[in-house]
Amino acid sequence: MGWVFVASLVIALALVHKPLGDHMHKVFTTTNHNRVERFLYRLLGVQPDAEQKWGVYARGVLAFSIVSLLALYGLQRLQDKLFLSLGFAPVPDHIAWNTAVSFVTNTNWQAYSGESTMGHLVQMSGLAVQNFVSAAVGMAVAIALVRGFARRGSDTLGNFWVDLVRGTIRVLLPLAFAGALVLVAGGLVQNFAGPHEITALTGGTQNLTGGPVASQEVIKELGTNGGGFYNTNSAHPFENATSWTNWFEIFLILLIPFALPRTFGKMVGQPRQGYAILAAMGIIALASVTLTNVFELGGDATVPQAVGAAMEGKDVRFGVANSATFAAATTLTSTGAVNSFHDSYTPFGGMMTLFDMMLGEVAPGGVGAGLYGMLVLAVITVFVAGLMVGRTPEYLGKKIGSREIKLASMYFLVTPILVLVGTAVAMGNEAGLAAMLNSGPHGFSEILYAFTSASNNNGSAFGGVTVNTPWYDVALGLCMLLGRFLPIIFVLALAGSLARQKPAPESAGTLPTHRPQFVGMVVGVTIILVALTFLPALALGPLAEGLLS
Repeated sequence: MGWVFVASLVIALALVHKPLGDHMHKVFTTTNHNRVERFLYRLLGVQPDAEQKWGVYARGVLAFSIVSLLALYGLQRLQDKLFLSLGFAPVPDHIAWNTAVSFVTNTNWQAYSGESTMGHLVQMSGLAVQNFVSAAVGMAVAIALVRGFARRGSDTLGNFWVDLVRGTIRVLLPLAFAGALVLVAGGLVQNFAGPHEITALTGGTQNLTGGPVASQEVIKELGTNGGGFYNTNSAHPFENATSWTNWFEIFLILLIPFALPRTFGKMVGQPRQGYAILAAMGIIALASVTLTNVFELGGDATVPQAVGAAMEGKDVRFGVANSATFAAATTLTSTGAVNSFHDSYTPFGGMMTLFDMMLGEVAPGGVGAGLYGMLVLAVITVFVAGLMVGRTPEYLGKKIGSREIKLASMYFLVTPILVLVGTAVAMGNEAGLAAMLNSGPHGFSEILYAFTSASNNNGSAFGGVTVNTPWYDVALGLCMLLGRFLPIIFVLALAGSLARQKPAPESAGTLPTHRPQFVGMVVGVTIILVALTFLPALALGPLAEGLLS
């Protein structure tokens, strides 16, 4: 039944790939603005028909994100003075910093218990809003890069504010509204209740907070965000009620990222190029889902072999297979939502969740971030291919020269540097080591996972390490900031460089980038680059633990 679960997801995603991809193509290429959008443009003081160079576009991204960060930080620090606070105290400064950075960077890492820390106003007006707009920022950057490939001899990439508003109003909001209705029908809570007594779930007395859980749940999955209303995230019955809501949430996680390659193909005028990118994403994703299921169902550790299943840390409503599929989906994208405890996975099953993030979350990745990450890897691939045959590499008629490959290389190097340096610093100081609850390879894996999740803007947690400390809140917050915005700057600079180029004519030596050969090369380059970068760290953690178990 686990494989039927996966197969049905593949079929559903295939059915929506073309219509949703075509819809997003229309959204980002039309010149018409609706009334709501025109009102927002006037409110922001934006000229919607004015095009922006890559530097102006980047400044728009950074300015919007800085304002968002300050506003979210302020909401948390002042929540006791605001309505719908449920009587909660102001969020401590280091947690408020970490949370504000987390949600603005589309990471949604949570170092706190949501139901006992954040009131309804902060949850709705702060966290839920950032679930929308941070995802829309990623989508806007991806569209800007696609325009860089599509345009010829241009120095502009569109208008960030228009892309941000359209992505939110025309894509995320309609899908979130429909998805929230489905989740409410599935049993998720949607109310404004405060703390109250609930006995149905536990057979006893438990203080739980109601709230707008259904709408926030669909927003976090659709925007491939983590960040649960409750601390147990999508393992909580109020956030993920049944097996079919579990299926639906995975579907929402993968929906937009797997449709964006269609948008890319349409915008560059070659749909088959979009199918090539989709194929590369799909191969990596299916391999990850398969291996994660095999490692968890096989139960190669001592305890799972003794009891017959790796059920520790997993909910009986979902079982091993559906939990493993959720774990693969959430780490292949920049989601961070979890319905099981990754710290309790078998050593090799836990390694797969780490490896998924180390890939750069490109299969299919976050909303927008997955597409621009995969396109950067495609640029690196054609450069490697050009070196092998001794000719200037080209992709979609654009020459990949020294400037382009330098920007692509810097994009790729940012997160490995943050992950490895952050892990090394944590393992080398008392504040980092004091938070470890496990020793040996497993304890190292927990620290490595935390910095991998933060630097790749994933937001999921391995567990087993106390990250709610000033040192970890500051360190992981810096990794989230740098891991989000440095790659975005490099992507937009690359887009600007590509847009200025005139098309290079195809010749007999031009590498076809729509055929299975190129798809295989992209997959191979992606895996090899990650293996060369992270194999020593993996050998110290999950590989060592797996060989010892």
